[in-house]
Formats: sequence, C-alpha cells, structure tokens
Amino acid sequence: MNTNQNTTNNPQPAMAGQSCVVILGAGESGVGAARLAQQKGFDVFVSDFGIIADKYKAALEKLSVPFESGQHTEERILNATEVIKSPGIPATAPIIKKLVAKGIPVVSEIEFAKRYTNAKTVCITGSNGKSTTSLLTYHILKNAGLNVGLAGNIGKSFAAQVAEESFDWYVLEISSFMLDNMFAFKADISVLLNITPDHLDRYDYKLENYAASKMRIIQNQTANDAFIYCADDEETLKAMEGIELQAKTYPFSIFKAIEKGAYLENDTIHILTEPNKEFTMSISELALQGKHNIYNSMASGIVAKVLELRNETIRESMANFKNIEHRLEHVAKISGIDFINDSKATNVNSTWYALESMTTDVVLIMGGVDKGNDYNMLKDLVHSKVKAIVCLGKDNKRIHDAFEDDVEVIVNTFSAEEATQIAFHLAKRGDTVLLSPACASFDLFKNYEDRGNQFKAAVKEL
Repeated sequence: MNTNQNTTNNPQPAMAGQSCVVILGAGESGVGAARLAQQKGFDVFVSDFGIIADKYKAALEKLSVPFESGQHTEERILNATEVIKSPGIPATAPIIKKLVAKGIPVVSEIEFAKRYTNAKTVCITGSNGKSTTSLLTYHILKNAGLNVGLAGNIGKSFAAQVAEESFDWYVLEISSFMLDNMFAFKADISVLLNITPDHLDRYDYKLENYAASKMRIIQNQTANDAFIYCADDEETLKAMEGIELQAKTYPFSIFKAIEKGAYLENDTIHILTEPNKEFTMSISELALQGKHNIYNSMASGIVAKVLELRNETIRESMANFKNIEHRLEHVAKISGIDFINDSKATNVNSTWYALESMTTDVVLIMGGVDKGNDYNMLKDLVHSKVKAIVCLGKDNKRIHDAFEDDVEVIVNTFSAEEATQIAFHLAKRGDTVLLSPACASFDLFKNYEDRGNQFKAAVKEL
C-alpha cells in the first residue's frame, strides 16, 4: 500500500458561497467548526442529538448560527453539501449511514480546518500517552520561541484557532475517531506512540481495524515529512507491514540502539536525527518518570531534534514540564497514604502503565463503562502490587471475574466519595490509593475529568 494514495473515499470539499455545511455535535470541535465555516462564507447549521451545554449554546447564539438541540432534523441535514462530524458520533449512527448512502461528504473538524491554514503540524496519536506527549511537545516548542498552538483532542478546537489565531505551527493530539474522517489532511511530523486494544466497540471488536485507523496518521506524507514511531510496539510494527512509507522515519526504543531516532542506554536517553548532532539526557532528570514516560519523552525529543531546536532548550523543557491533570496526578498524602488521580486512564493499557510505575502496595479504584476490556495483561501487576480493588461503576462483574484469584478484597461502590472512603480504610501508612479506572466514566460521571475532580474532592474531605 502506498500511503500517498488513501484507500478511503476522498470527499470533495464544499465551496463557500454555494453550499450549506452541517455540523453534527455542538461541543468544542463543533462550535469551533461553526465559527470557521461561518467566517469562510458558508451557510452553517449545527445539530446535536444530545443537549447542548449552556456555554456552547451561548457561543452559537453570539455567532448567530442556527442550531438545534436534542434532535436531528433529517430533512435539513440530508440537504447539506458537506457534514463536519463530532469524533464521538460513530459511523453506525443512523444519520451518518443516511449521509453516506446519499454520497454527502462527512469529514472531521481537523480535516475541515486544515484547508484554511498554511501552518505546519505535529500530529500525535496512540492508544496511550498522546495527551502527555502533545503537552510536552508543545511545551518544548513554545519554550524554543516557536509561534505554536495546541489543539485537536486537547484544549481549544483547531478550527476556532484557525479562525482567530495565526500560528506557524500546531501540535495536534489526534484520536482514531478523528483520523477516520480525515482524507486530504497531511501531517508534517506524525507521531504514533503505540497501538493497544481500545475503543474496539467502534471497530467491530477487531484490533486490526483500530490499528488501520491509527496508521492514517501517515497518509499523504511525502519525503519532506517525518514519521516517529515506537520500535518496541509489536502492533505498530505489524500495522506497518506492507506499507510503503514516504516520510523519513525515526523509531524509538528502550531495548535496543537506534541509528536514527532515539534509544535508552545506561539510564540515558540518546536522540540522533542528524550525524554528529546527538542529544543525551539522564532519565533521572526528566520531569516525567516511569517507563511509559521515557517513551513519551523520546517521542517529543525527536520532534524537537527534527526541528533542529537547541539541546539546552530541549533539556530544560523536559526537566521543568508539569504533566496534565488527571494523569498520575498526586492529590494528597493523608495519614501516610498517597492518593493518586489517574482518571484519564480509560483503558487497560493506561492502568497497566500506572501500576507499573507504583513502588508501594496499592489499593486500586477501577471500573466504569467496559469497552470490551481484556484484563489479562493486568493480572501479574495486580497480583504483585494490589492489596485490594475498589470497584467504581454500575456493573463490576467482569472485574470480579478477572481478579478474584489475585486479590483478597474486591468491593463494589457507586460514588467517588464512597470509593475514596473505603479505599482509605483498606490502605495503611506507606500504601498508595490509586484511581486508575481502565474504563470510560459515563455510567456515573459526565466524563473522566468529572470523575477525577469528584475523587480529588472526596480525598480532601477525608
């Protein structure tokens, strides 16, 4: 397969002044897309099958963009010239099926926004670590004096920034759901951190379908572009088989020396993208600790070296970076017990990374909406590090089934406050209470942020 030729049907973009752009979903990306589409002269209509949050309603009203909430008026939507879809809406949704049947192009906000900027992009995807790596990469580029924005799956929408800002570079965190509706888009620098089972309910429960979606990060890249990937990740290597790569490649590994890319040797990261221009840094100096964060730091470091940033700037930025909220966030130490908020761990692999970085006995709070999880990969770590599991979710049967032979205590709870109090009583001085759910949050919470914030509030009430 030649990655210059995207095998998915490439929709023709709508032209301003003669067409209606319909936006499905009125969250951050949808409202940003409405702002940009209106600015570019399109007739715009926004439709959200759910209830639109007040702040987004107010933003649409300020723009005088017509919208509907709690319904889809099919007649109006199916007359669109082009549809910009929220990443959260699956291809199986009835309205999407009808649009596809009519041949109406359905694209992501990222695809739409890129048409209207000449800025270069660093696009970061992966099942785990993409938020942290995106933030670290942005931190390094900003510290180096680049005129850079941060968007995608994080922060303010890409489309809104294209409408309102004039950045030379963007660091974009890109999910598989976004990639599914990106066609002509091209990353100047693409980063694929890893591929592990996640969101398989959206991909017919087939890992190869999900992996193929992740590989779209390299579509349309040329010999002038860069592709950065983990040479230790088996699923990434498998997904790359048979693909004719156009971009320059920069692998990274913690197990073997890499000639052009990054590797770990004697607890020191080595990054080399050009002959005689090596960057080295001891992992003890990194702000981000833990094996998974060595990978994240390597990926960001390669981006910086590809852009020929100064070693001093890279080193300083990697040493003083502060990580994202809800990702292995230290909340408090109470009665000698550490409380860690890792609510952003919405899949099994993220929880594996969290447990792998723990150096004490753990009381693990986990559970929520199970996305087809395979808990087998956690069993060894749970057996060796976890003294009790506190389930936080409406249906905890699969967690009980998976770990009943590995821990003595598994308790069911149905609120962050209850889970926190029980975990506190199960822990003793020197232990860690770790919220790392391995599941989505929508059964009991608005989102992972709400879950993390409720946990932090409950810890402070102890």
